[in-house]
Amino acid sequence: MNEAHKYMAAIIFMIPAIILTLVGYYRLFQKAGEKGWKALVPIYNFWVIIRLVGRPTWWIVLTIIPFVNLVFNIILIVELLKAFGKHRTYEHALGVIFSFVYIPYLGFNDKVKYLGPAKGQDLSKYEAQKTPAKEWADAIVFAVIAATLIRWMFMEAFTIPTPSMEKSLLVGDFLFVSKIHYGARTPETPLQIPLTHQKIWGTNIPSYLDWIRLPMFRLPGFTTVKRNDVVVFNHPTEFKYPVDLKTNYIKRCIAIPRDTIEVNNMQVYVNHKAAKNPAGMQYKYFIQTGELISDRVFKRYDITEKYKQSGGYLIFTRPSVASQLKQLSFIKSVRVLEETKGDAEAKIYPNAQKFKWNVDYYGPIVVPAKGMTIEINDSTLTLYGPVIDYYEGNDDVVISKGTLTIDGKKLNSYTFKQNYYWMMGDNRHNSEDSRFWGFVPKNHIVGKALFIWMSLDPDASLLHKVRWKRLFNVIH
Repeated sequence: MNEAHKYMAAIIFMIPAIILTLVGYYRLFQKAGEKGWKALVPIYNFWVIIRLVGRPTWWIVLTIIPFVNLVFNIILIVELLKAFGKHRTYEHALGVIFSFVYIPYLGFNDKVKYLGPAKGQDLSKYEAQKTPAKEWADAIVFAVIAATLIRWMFMEAFTIPTPSMEKSLLVGDFLFVSKIHYGARTPETPLQIPLTHQKIWGTNIPSYLDWIRLPMFRLPGFTTVKRNDVVVFNHPTEFKYPVDLKTNYIKRCIAIPRDTIEVNNMQVYVNHKAAKNPAGMQYKYFIQTGELISDRVFKRYDITEKYKQSGGYLIFTRPSVASQLKQLSFIKSVRVLEETKGDAEAKIYPNAQKFKWNVDYYGPIVVPAKGMTIEINDSTLTLYGPVIDYYEGNDDVVISKGTLTIDGKKLNSYTFKQNYYWMMGDNRHNSEDSRFWGFVPKNHIVGKALFIWMSLDPDASLLHKVRWKRLFNVIH
């Protein structure tokens, strides 16, 4: 099965699963005396559930607070199941983990009736020994365990905080990222608070203890990282955290192991052939004008990154939009801001003093692959020395004057132990990516971005906050 078939198989599974779950909730809402369509409206459907289970309406706030909502939404689902007479733990597990099967089953089962909030039911048959405190504790523990397992093994929600992937992905997009495509990783740091990453929510207090560090293993996946996949990964150069707790980044995989990557005149080449450019790819332009340009004009051309400068504006946009701007009477010129070949950019990987590269003229460089062997000299150690030192699990690495010593033994060649990938943002002139920090090791790969489940415009008014057209869009 090739990659396209595997991807389609995942979509073929995911879309029906979502539809079946929504149909199930549609039927349950009808059984409870509500309009079925209310089950299909994000956030509002939870507000309806809150009323159906007899909880305070202010609980709706808890369904939209990041991290808190992961647990709380599961609690609400469990509460709804109880309202339909489902009180056993295995029934709750089915409703949360296998909702695409169990929720439709309940919805179309004529024997399942809406009984009202659990607190108004006769629960002696199920919970004779439970106090309200124990009931709450059981619900929270179950929700945390279920959410943690789902987040670790199957799927995790991410948000886009920066414009490095514009216009493919927008700031304010909320994504579901699949862990099962490439295989979930076992945790390196098991002593951490569930559903946290690096810090306890809203504080600078670490959410983990590094007293125990385990070797990471990857569970079997049904595909590997392919060119042009949109991938979530741990930032490779953030060494203050264990691998699984490094900051999550999202970029497009431009090159895979053994590929030769090069950027020439802003065009990416892979294996000496021009790579397909993403549809929404952006560059940096300078608009020369003596007039103030209103936000309304920028909005009309979908320009979200604009900065007033002497003599005009610095913007990030697509080439097609730049051509349209040139036709406006109040704009004198629109010029792409391209780097000059041979001018080294200070922060560029691996060494600006030895390789005169920049974001628009970069490489060529070969992406390391497991089993690939290189000769050791000053040039190869400049390119791959950080990889050998930081990501290969070697002890006592000494790199000096074109020589490599590992565990006291001087080597004339080196064979890589794992695969690596080259990641770049679609917003090519405003993306911190592999051009700045090099290769992404396989053990840093988190998952494959699948689809957008919510999108909020940070600059819009409350009534226009939701970008409705982006909801449930598949990520290409």
